[in-house]
Amino acid sequence: MASMDALARLMRDLEDQLVVCMRCGMCQSVCPVFDQTGREADVARGKLALLNGLMEQMFDDPHGVYQRLNKCLLCGSCAASCPSGVSVQEIFLKARAILTGYMGLSPAKRLVLKGMLANPTLFDRIVEWGARFQKILSRPVNDIVGTSCARVMSPLLQDRHFRTLAPEPFHRQVSFIDRPAGKSGLKVGLFTGCLIDKMFPVIAHSTIKVLDYLGVGIFLPENQGCCGIPALSSGDLPTFEKLLNHSLERFKTGHFDMLVTACATCTSTIHEVWPKMANARNRDAATQLARRTMDINQFLVREAHLQPLTNSTGSASTVTYHDPCHLKKSLKVFNEPRAVIEATPGCTLTEMAESDWCCGMGGSFNLQYYDISKGIGMKKAAQIKDTGADVMATGCPACMIQISDMLSQAGAKIAVRHPVELLAQALDE
Repeated sequence: MASMDALARLMRDLEDQLVVCMRCGMCQSVCPVFDQTGREADVARGKLALLNGLMEQMFDDPHGVYQRLNKCLLCGSCAASCPSGVSVQEIFLKARAILTGYMGLSPAKRLVLKGMLANPTLFDRIVEWGARFQKILSRPVNDIVGTSCARVMSPLLQDRHFRTLAPEPFHRQVSFIDRPAGKSGLKVGLFTGCLIDKMFPVIAHSTIKVLDYLGVGIFLPENQGCCGIPALSSGDLPTFEKLLNHSLERFKTGHFDMLVTACATCTSTIHEVWPKMANARNRDAATQLARRTMDINQFLVREAHLQPLTNSTGSASTVTYHDPCHLKKSLKVFNEPRAVIEATPGCTLTEMAESDWCCGMGGSFNLQYYDISKGIGMKKAAQIKDTGADVMATGCPACMIQISDMLSQAGAKIAVRHPVELLAQALDE
């Protein structure tokens, strides 16, 4: 264990970024956690002040500091609205890594992150076994939303209405693709992501269908792993670096113009986080790949020049769209998903109030602070219901999980889909 003085020296590495914060309080008005709790310690300004205090050795409780830093969705709302341009997410990720390096991981996180997530093949096997037994432990509760609940009360699941694991993960259905560019003259590398692979393989199939339709070549390497953000969010920098290296190795053998993913969180992690958090060995490769990484909606509109489909009538649906934080606030991608919906026959887009307000998922935040997460999510569910839409679309699988839970608990009969799913479905009609 390092001394407190050693921890303070490490924290000084963040000093140049921390001093940029003017303590103006602008982050209060956009922070979904502060909106629920009203506590200064839960907003970015309070956490940054906490870090400054730690650097000045005003605190002797690193565990308490770590807990307060974890009470953050990492949604980027504060950074997107900050007049001083404070890189809040980067600061918090680095601070968590420093504190975890000092304190170590909890036994549970060590088991999940280092024991499973860091070993993609083992992780795949464990999840596949979980998919086989999930029907014993769960029962369907909302067929339209597609949610289930636990048959027996569980401290982990609580009263959640959850999306179950796919009976067969995507990588078992399609393990490898290397198709040349077609009429578009473009070829993409396709990064699947954990949630799409294990819970929403239909999104991956839909992505391939649409790319094929547009004549876009695909390189899909086998044995893909996690983008690394769950590990990094928990401060486990070694596991993040291992997963980053794994991904770089998978894609370096392919020849493609751009890397594309249908997961907003994966896109943001690859594009924004990989270059900043990669070690010296991987930084150049991570930066080069990040520069040509795009969200699937962004790629379809900007690069593949998607036009409204005219060879399909499509099923009539009123669709509302939720802006994932990692797409709109981190990558400034918000018009393109709507363009994909509007290019889909039969789909009429109607906007919800505060479409870019966070849904409250935040990865492990949902597990640690479910009451707060649910409060944020129920606000989103009410805004969705107010539109009268048949379908709620969003570009983030994690948002799909959270919003499915909230809509299902609210008794709504609203389907939750990815925009590319709607487009692919119209190609079949």
